[in-house]
Amino acid sequence: MRLAEYPDDIAFATAIGILPRPCGPPCEEHIPPRLMTEARFFRRLGLSKTLISTMLVRASQHGTTLESELLASGAVSEEIYYEALAEILHLPFLTRIDPTQLEDLPGVDTQLVEPTVVRLRHPTRAPTTAIVPSAERLGYLTERLAHAPALRTMMAATTPSALRAALWQAGCNRRVRDTVDQLFATMPEASARITLWGRQGFYTGIVLALLLSLATAAPKLALILLHIVTTLLFFATFLVRLVALVAKKREAGRALARPPARPRPVYSVFVALYREAAVVPQLIETLNKIEWPAACLDIKLICEADDQETLDALAAIPLGRQYEVVAVPPGRPRTKPKALSYALGAARGEYLVIYDAEDRIDPLQLEEAWRTFESGPREIVCLQAPLVITNVRESWLSALFALEYAGLFRVLLPRLAAARLPMPLGGTSNHFRTRVLQQVGGWDPYNVTEDADLGLRLYRLGYRCGTITRPTYEEAPSGRDAWLGQRTRWFKGWLQTWLVLMRRPSRLVQEMGLWPSFVFQVLIGGLILSSLAHPLIIAYIGVITWSLFFKSAYTVGPFELTMFTIDMVNIFGSYAVFVALGRGGMTPGEQASVGWRWALTPVYWLFLSFAAWRAVKELCNDPFFWNKTTHRPAQTVTEAEAG
Repeated sequence: MRLAEYPDDIAFATAIGILPRPCGPPCEEHIPPRLMTEARFFRRLGLSKTLISTMLVRASQHGTTLESELLASGAVSEEIYYEALAEILHLPFLTRIDPTQLEDLPGVDTQLVEPTVVRLRHPTRAPTTAIVPSAERLGYLTERLAHAPALRTMMAATTPSALRAALWQAGCNRRVRDTVDQLFATMPEASARITLWGRQGFYTGIVLALLLSLATAAPKLALILLHIVTTLLFFATFLVRLVALVAKKREAGRALARPPARPRPVYSVFVALYREAAVVPQLIETLNKIEWPAACLDIKLICEADDQETLDALAAIPLGRQYEVVAVPPGRPRTKPKALSYALGAARGEYLVIYDAEDRIDPLQLEEAWRTFESGPREIVCLQAPLVITNVRESWLSALFALEYAGLFRVLLPRLAAARLPMPLGGTSNHFRTRVLQQVGGWDPYNVTEDADLGLRLYRLGYRCGTITRPTYEEAPSGRDAWLGQRTRWFKGWLQTWLVLMRRPSRLVQEMGLWPSFVFQVLIGGLILSSLAHPLIIAYIGVITWSLFFKSAYTVGPFELTMFTIDMVNIFGSYAVFVALGRGGMTPGEQASVGWRWALTPVYWLFLSFAAWRAVKELCNDPFFWNKTTHRPAQTVTEAEAG
C-alpha cells in the first residue's frame, strides 16, 4: 500500500481498518489529526494495519498518543523503537548513559517526569546533548538537523528509561539530602526532626516539676487530678466513637460517581519496599490487575539501594513499561516516608496513590478514586480506601485487628470525612492530588506514622480528606512479637504527630478551628493517654470493686462513686463500642470469622497499652527507628478477590 493513495484521514483510516469503506459519502470520524499523522508514520515503519488500528482506538479512548500505547502494550520494544528513530535522524544511539557524565544541573529532576534532553560532559571532547526523540517531534527534528547538519556531531538519541536511570544515579546524593532536609527547612514546625522544641521542652519540664511536687506534697490530690483528666479524655474518645456508630446506622449507600467527560489522566502508583522479596511476585500480579490504561500508569517500586534481595526479586520478573524501580541511597533516617518523598518529585501522574508491598488491591479502586476526585470539590485532596483484613481466623490477634480495622476504615473515617473533621490517614491506599501533595512538602521523613501526620497537616493548610469504598486487602500480623513491634511504631508516630501539632496550640486552634482541634485532641491525644492510663483505670475499678464486696466497713463517698460509675461506663462502654463499630463495618461472613473472639477485647486493649508504654520509651531512646513488619504472601483469599 502506498500512502499517497489515501489523501485524507477518512480514506487512510478506512485503509488500515478503523473505518469500513463507505458506500456513499464518507461519514466524519472524530480522530485527532495528530493520531492520523502518527498512524502514517508507523505504517512507514512497517507495523501492521491491525496493530495500528488497535492502538489508534486505545489512543483515542485514553487521550494518549499512538506511540505511548504501542510502547505500553509491549508490541514494540522500547530500545528497538528509539534506535529506529535514531537511524531516521542519523544520530548515534545510546543504550546506556554513564551517570558520571551527566551534568546534575538545577532543575534537571524535571527530566524524571518527562525525559527529553540532558547534557553529557566528556573528558576529551565537546559535550553531547542526549535527546529522547518522539514520533510527534520527528518532523521538527528532521528539519532542524537538515538545516544544521553540524548538530549531529553534538547530539545523540537515547531511551526514556536510560535517561531516567542515569538521572537517578547522577543526582542521588543531592536528592537524598534534599529529601531529608526539605520539610524541616521550609516548614520546621511541621517536622518531627526535633522531638521537643525549646519552648515545648521548657513547658514540659515545668509541668513535670509541678506534678512531681504535687505528688510529693499531696499524693492523693495528684492522683485525683490525674484520674479526672484521664477519665474525661477516655469518655470523650468513647463519645466520638459512639456518635460515629449511631451515624453509621443512619447512613445510606452511595452510588459511584459518573465518569468525567475527559480521558483518564496519568495515575502514579508508589510502593515502598524494604526486605520484601517474598511478596514481590504477589505484588506485581496485583498491580498488573489494576483496571487503568497501562499507557496512563506510572508505577514506582521504591527500594533501598542496599536491599539487594528485593532488587534481585524485581529484576527476575518481566515488568511493563509503566514500571520503574527507584533505588534510594541508604542513610538515616531509614523510613518509609523518606523513601516515598525521595521519589515524589518524579511522579508523572495527576493523581498518586500509596500502597504497601503486601497489599492486594481492588482492580477498580483507581477508577473510583478518579471519579470521586473529579466530581467532588477541589479542596478534597486525599481519599482513603478501606483496608480489609483477610486472615481473621488465623489467631485471636488477627481477629481483633480485623475488628479494629473494620470500625476504623468502614465506619469512623467515613463519618469524620462526611463531617469535614480532621482525619488521620491509614498507612496505605491514600489517593492524592499530586501537585498539592508536593506543595505541602510530602511526607515527613522523621515521622514513623507519616500517614496520620500528613492527613492532619493537610487539614491545617485548609484541605480536606474523603473516603472511597473499593478496598485494599491485607493480612494482619498474627504473632505477638510482630503485632507488638508494628503497634509500638504506630504509637510512637502518633506521639510524634501530637507533639508536632502542639508546637503552638493557639495557632493550631486558629488554623483548624475550635471544634476540629478538639476532635484532633480526642483522636490522637486521647488515644495515646487513654491507652497509657488503661491499666491504671482497670486497677482503680478493681480496687473499688474489691473494697465494696470484701470490706464490710468500707463506704464509698459521692466523689468515689461518681468516678467509679464513669470509669465503668468508660471501660465497658468503650469495649462495647469497639466491638459494635467493628461488627458494624463487617460483612456477615467476616463477623462469623471473628466468632467469639471479640470477647478478648479487654486483653487486646491491655496489649495496646503495653505497646503505648514501649513507644514512649522508644521515642526517648530511638525516635526515628522504623520497626519493620515482616510480610509474607497472602494465605487467605476473599470471595471478592476470587471472583
